[in-house]
Amino acid sequence: MKLWPSIKASQHELIVAGITFSGIALCLYLDSLHDLELQNALGECAWVVLFGLLIWESSLVRLQVLIAVAFATLGEHFASGLMQGYIYYFHNIPAYVPPGHGLVYLTAVALARAPIFQALQRPILWGVLAIMGSWSLWGVTLTERSDWIGAILFLAYIFCVLRGRAPLVYLAAFFVTTHLELIGTALGTWTWVTLDPILSLPQGNPPSGVAAWYCLVDAVAIGGATWISGQQRNVRKLPARIRKPLAFPAKVEITTGDS
Repeated sequence: MKLWPSIKASQHELIVAGITFSGIALCLYLDSLHDLELQNALGECAWVVLFGLLIWESSLVRLQVLIAVAFATLGEHFASGLMQGYIYYFHNIPAYVPPGHGLVYLTAVALARAPIFQALQRPILWGVLAIMGSWSLWGVTLTERSDWIGAILFLAYIFCVLRGRAPLVYLAAFFVTTHLELIGTALGTWTWVTLDPILSLPQGNPPSGVAAWYCLVDAVAIGGATWISGQQRNVRKLPARIRKPLAFPAKVEITTGDS
């Protein structure tokens, strides 16, 4: 297998991934300084980077990213703000989190369409499952802090990869999400609570199968954008007289009979 041509053909996607991976590390390090004003500034920078990368994307990908940001932000407020499944240092949703979810999704899509990623999809698949499987097994057997939630999420991740509509996106999401989760929890930017608030089962910090949550965001973004695009095509197929906006009559002069 000649990989160099695939690497050259994947330059744009690898640049997107490089910006996201390095940006995540830098952002989380700076946020570990525990300065709320700096955290808000990081949020503004994250939006600039996201919009800058979206310039080169299709309208469909932009729509997917928008849906991913909206759905993931709602999920953050539910899982962290309401349920307290994991807690950020300032007990808030950091300003960089919504655009960060957009960057995570965009990077997963970029890697999934990269020729080099597609050329290596089989070894990537078995490598990811082996790593996650070993991590999950360790979490329920050897570690002092049990991680049964991680094991359950790992089973859900297997289903997503083997039966989902975008398995390469889910595989790519593993690399991005594992990268950010390990750095974020190590620096204390956020902490997963010991017991899951819904199932009351122990979970790791982070859970071994945490990538499954991001797969849910990816699936909603892909499915939602596909549905919206389909509705737009249906509207375009309607007769012109139906799609035409209402035309109001011109102003009518009212005169009296004496004039």
